[in-house]
Amino acid sequence: MAASAEPAPGPVPGVVPAPLLVLGAVVSVQTGQALGKGLFDAVGGPLGAVALRLGLAALLLLALWRPRLPTDRRSLLLVLALGTAIAGMNLSYLAMDHLQFGVAMTIQLSGPLAVALLTSRRWSNAAWGLLAAAGTALFALPGTGGQPLSPVGTAWAVASAISMGAYLLLSKRTSTTLSGSGPLALAVCWAAVLTLPFGLAQAGTRLAEPPTLLAGLGVALLSAAAPYSLELAALRRLPARVVGVLQSLEPVAAGCAGLVLLGEHLTTLQWLAICCIALASTGAVLGHWAGGRNPRLSEPCRSTPP
Repeated sequence: MAASAEPAPGPVPGVVPAPLLVLGAVVSVQTGQALGKGLFDAVGGPLGAVALRLGLAALLLLALWRPRLPTDRRSLLLVLALGTAIAGMNLSYLAMDHLQFGVAMTIQLSGPLAVALLTSRRWSNAAWGLLAAAGTALFALPGTGGQPLSPVGTAWAVASAISMGAYLLLSKRTSTTLSGSGPLALAVCWAAVLTLPFGLAQAGTRLAEPPTLLAGLGVALLSAAAPYSLELAALRRLPARVVGVLQSLEPVAAGCAGLVLLGEHLTTLQWLAICCIALASTGAVLGHWAGGRNPRLSEPCRSTPP
């Protein structure tokens, strides 16, 4: 039973290729994440930035989709689970407080990579997933020019990775069992409810200062509202494992965002890792088209979610 009565056209026209939706989400989220790290001083730390990001993103999505509350227990539990996973993904902000931006984002990526490997039914998809995993390992390898990995930061990044893997699977299930984008808006609202008390405890009234709110609005749009909507639309038309490997381009976007916005420079080995990840992403998409494309591919994928 659908949790929302609004139509389900998705946030962008259906003629846009699904892989481009994922790539747009990747660029948007990493740009917003880098800008969010720049908010730490203004809001007292990462928890304040998370609360501001999710709170404003929830308001944006509520205004855009005007969702109705689920009317059955199964739909409600699915929305709550998705929102909890979204809140867990934001543990990456705590990781960024101890790790370089690109390293934290790369460790977080291990979640969707695990989904790509564990749900693959073709050896070629598994091979591309392994190549992407090798690239991410090389990208975050100590001694490649970055700072030593903080155990605390690494732990937060791993927790975020687990949540990101769960988010990918739950998003796929949501996109195939519930109609429209209302469930996503409700899930982000639940994530905001879970994180707001911690953000208020850390940031206090600084969250309500006009310059902070304006900056937070941009972060919320780029790093939450836009990419979550794009990913949900893509998951209606691509298997979760393909989206997971496509998301392995996030270190590419994170490295570029870190360079441009945070002044972080990458070493030769780290750029080599980026090449491995980009090749794996390209191979996964080409393999999906070659193995499963037909004239009706533009229609939403309704296969059983993994």
